[in-house]
Amino acid sequence: MKIVNEIIANARKANKRIVLPEGLEPRTLRAADIILKEGIAQLILLGNPARIREEAQELGIRIEKAVLVDPTTDPRREKFAGMMTEIRKSKGLTKEEALNLLNDPLYFAPMMIKAGEADGELAGAINATGDVLRPAFQFVKTAPGVSVVSGAFLMFINDPLIGHEGILVFADCAVLPDPDERQLAEIAVTTAHTAKAIVGLEPKVAMLSFSTKGSASHNMVDKVVKATQIAREMAPDLKIDGELQVDAALVDEVARLKAPQSEVAGKANILIFPTLESGNIGYKLVQRLAKAEAIGPVLQGMAAPINDLSRGCSVTDIVNMVAITANQAAAII
Repeated sequence: MKIVNEIIANARKANKRIVLPEGLEPRTLRAADIILKEGIAQLILLGNPARIREEAQELGIRIEKAVLVDPTTDPRREKFAGMMTEIRKSKGLTKEEALNLLNDPLYFAPMMIKAGEADGELAGAINATGDVLRPAFQFVKTAPGVSVVSGAFLMFINDPLIGHEGILVFADCAVLPDPDERQLAEIAVTTAHTAKAIVGLEPKVAMLSFSTKGSASHNMVDKVVKATQIAREMAPDLKIDGELQVDAALVDEVARLKAPQSEVAGKANILIFPTLESGNIGYKLVQRLAKAEAIGPVLQGMAAPINDLSRGCSVTDIVNMVAITANQAAAII
């Protein structure tokens, strides 16, 4: 797929350091072999180095170019523990507790990022989403000016006339159940940044509802209208419009009837759903019924890219998500 090849090529140019906490997981190791051979990113694998090398040998792969780090013995533990206690001092975290947490690669990885020794993280092949994200929320936190983390999906549609040459970006499909007006606006703006960083598209953001330009009245519609206004204030140069029904957002003939003055309607490449419920249902319907390829969730709003995998992920999924994480890291100013 052309766009995936471009994402990988951009990651190769960026040459970012991505830490993989699940260093002993077989799919992760197979993906690491591919990533290192193709020069997609520098990799840091967490776990017992001897066991990682043994597992790689059994799999018949080569990971010599990866940096292997054992969180339980690494000399930076004292430094990281001091950083952790400072960050969480209001919560009463002690140094002893911090050192114990650092035995867990899911805590050690974010601290490498916090210390500037890694640019991004990818995990979740064998760990639950909550376990991956909790350390990130606690120690890496959100980007300046952003209060909410959300999850975007890249949707590859079998129609080049839809979105950006057949690519749509959906959010939030993974994190926040019922965003308020401000949170929904933040999701819109961060998704536009994500889409530009990863896909290189010029964002055209549609704020979705069951109403188009006042065709229905309800407090759920009001939320989307207000969120659109807030997003415009946050990012005045962003092409964003709402409230729009999904057909008005995507289909030019419908847009001409329902929202003729809109510069987004009929041309949207980013769809912002009003709730997690609608976003999650929407992406899965498009994936299953339209046979679209869905890549994600790409987590956004964090101060550094930390992404979560599905536990059913493939080796290819891991390779692609490392490339996406590297692109996100490259876009951080």
